[in-house]
Amino acid sequence: MDNTRAPFATALALAALMTAASPLRAAPDAGSAATVAPRAAAQPPVVVRQNDRMPWNAVVVDGNGRFIVGSPRWTANGDTRPAVAIAREDGTLVPYPDAAWNSWAPGREAAGVLVSVNAIHQDAQGGLWIVDSGAPEFGGEPVRHGPKVVHVDPRTDTVVRTYLIPDEAIRAHSYVDDIRIHGRHAYLTDAGEGAVLVLDLEDGRVRRRFDGQPFVRARAGDTIEVAGKVLRGGDGKPLQVNADPLELSPDGQVLYFGPLSGPLSQIQTRYLDDDDIDDEALARLVRPWFGIPPVGGTAMAADGSLYYTRLADNTLVVRRPDGTTAPVVRDRRLRWADAPFLDGKGHIYLPAAQIDGAAPFNDGTSTMQPPFEVLRVDLPDAVPRAPGSP
Repeated sequence: MDNTRAPFATALALAALMTAASPLRAAPDAGSAATVAPRAAAQPPVVVRQNDRMPWNAVVVDGNGRFIVGSPRWTANGDTRPAVAIAREDGTLVPYPDAAWNSWAPGREAAGVLVSVNAIHQDAQGGLWIVDSGAPEFGGEPVRHGPKVVHVDPRTDTVVRTYLIPDEAIRAHSYVDDIRIHGRHAYLTDAGEGAVLVLDLEDGRVRRRFDGQPFVRARAGDTIEVAGKVLRGGDGKPLQVNADPLELSPDGQVLYFGPLSGPLSQIQTRYLDDDDIDDEALARLVRPWFGIPPVGGTAMAADGSLYYTRLADNTLVVRRPDGTTAPVVRDRRLRWADAPFLDGKGHIYLPAAQIDGAAPFNDGTSTMQPPFEVLRVDLPDAVPRAPGSP
């Protein structure tokens, strides 16, 4: 995120209207009276994992029922902790996929270690994809060979392949944020500078798309509010975050993406995958989709329902395929609930990251309060997650 021209130059990277060529407008922000539909109430969230030192912003429950969690290094508040770990029921953390991958230190070569992890994604086959922003300091530049995607086979806990994001696809304040996968391509957001990265999983090439376009940039007047407080960066200006949330349609044919405070845009993935379409022509193919409020994270179900966490009031919300939205559950413990994980069994897991309490947003002093928790919500009239959706 950031409150300058590049949302991570001075602010958090977690995480504009449509092109003038498009006459369409984004759907209204979720939560307005016009969009809310009746819905059966969910039960209160249940704490399933907690610890006293690692504020998780990512969680995946693998095929063996293990909770694999991660968090960026800059939330450590002096504690280097694992970048990725298995969170056990007793609160202990086991570095994942092993201790060596979690052994980075300043000045060390970064290609084969995790520097600062922002996302963990599970694909349709159960494989894990770890997104390393490569930026150890909040608002700082990524270290050389730091930005990467690490593909792990959880059946053996071995690294299948590491994809280094090449220098030409990275900018001074890039923050590689999240990932979705379809076929031979992976799509990532750059929350720092504002772009979508298209990674060819066969040859490792990365193409930077929509660089600086309005639909990947936070709008000038947007703010992020949590518990009645507008988040501000170190310069005192309201924090803004560029391209952050992204999702794939259940059939993988459409990518949805946008800044943390919305709106979300859409484009057919066949256009993104086509290297023969230049940037100007590609931008004309983007269409509005949905005017989300500032969110911690999103997850898409198999029927196309979008679950997202509304930061302003600690609420999990669902947007159904017909465009109606409804709150699922509201709970004060869902403080900056990030990156929801749908397990396909009627549950959604929510890491309560407390990002708003991180030191960079509080004059250098963390207000995060342990224990740090992963909560589970049992969904009413739930549908399974989409293939490859976290």
